[in-house]
Amino acid sequence: MNTPMLFSLVLGASVGLVMGLTGAGGGILAVPLLVFALNMTVSEAGPIALLSVGLSAAVGAMIGFRAGAVRYRAAMVIAGTGILAAPLGVWLAQRLDTNFLGILFAVVLIWIAYKNLMEGRQKIQKTIDGDSLPCIRDEKSGRFVWTSKCASRLLFAGSFAGVLSGLLGVGGGFVMVPALQRYTDLAMKSVVATSLAIIALISLTGVVVSVSAGHFDHDVGVPFAGGSAVGMLIGQALSLRLPAKYLKIAFAIICILVACLMVGKTISS
Repeated sequence: MNTPMLFSLVLGASVGLVMGLTGAGGGILAVPLLVFALNMTVSEAGPIALLSVGLSAAVGAMIGFRAGAVRYRAAMVIAGTGILAAPLGVWLAQRLDTNFLGILFAVVLIWIAYKNLMEGRQKIQKTIDGDSLPCIRDEKSGRFVWTSKCASRLLFAGSFAGVLSGLLGVGGGFVMVPALQRYTDLAMKSVVATSLAIIALISLTGVVVSVSAGHFDHDVGVPFAGGSAVGMLIGQALSLRLPAKYLKIAFAIICILVACLMVGKTISS
C-alpha cells in the first residue's frame, strides 16, 4: 500500500472512530477532513464521505438487526424516498458554487453542534397517549400503521436526508434520528438502529450514482471507507465506557471548530 492510500486509511479510521463514539452523525466530519487533509472540494469529497458513512452505518445496522432493533420494512420504505431524492442532491452539487457549498456545510455543522449541546436540556417529549403520535405500531405485529400523517412525516424526512446526502456527502442521521424520535413510538435503541439502516441504504445508493457519473476517486475512497468501518467498531466498543453526555459536548465543540475552519477556508479562497 502506497503512502497516499495509507494516509487515506488512517483518515477514514479517525472518522469511523468518531462515528462509533458519537453515533452516525459523526460521519459529518468526513467531508471537512477530506477538504483540509487532501485539499478536495466539497463536491469531490462528498461521494467518498458517503461511502465511508454508508459502510460504517451498514456495520452498525447489521449489529442492530441481529439484536432485533431494526424496523427493516420501515427503513426500506423511508430509504426508498431518500434514494429517489439523492440524485437531485448530486446534480445540485455539481452545479452549485464550491464556496456556497462550503458555507452551507458550515451551517449544517453549527446546527448539529447546537442540537448536541441542547439535547440534554431539551429532550423531545412524547405524549403519554401513544395514539396521538403520527406513527404507532400494531400491538400484535409490531409493525407501523402507515396512515397518511405517518407516511407524510417520515417520507419527507427520508427525502430531505436523500437530497443532503447527494448535495453534501452526509448520511442524514441528524435528520432521521430526530424524525423517528418525534413521530414514532420506537425505543431509542430501535431509533438509532433503524436510522443506521436508512443511512446505509441512502448513502450507498448515492455512491453508485456518483461512480456511474465518474465523480469518485477510487484510490482515496476505498481505503478511506475501509478504515472508517474498522474505526466504527473500535469507537462503538469505547463508547460503552465513556459518558454519553460528555461525548456529545466534545462532538459539538469539534463541529463548531470545523465549521469555523470551513468558513475561513471558503473566505480565503
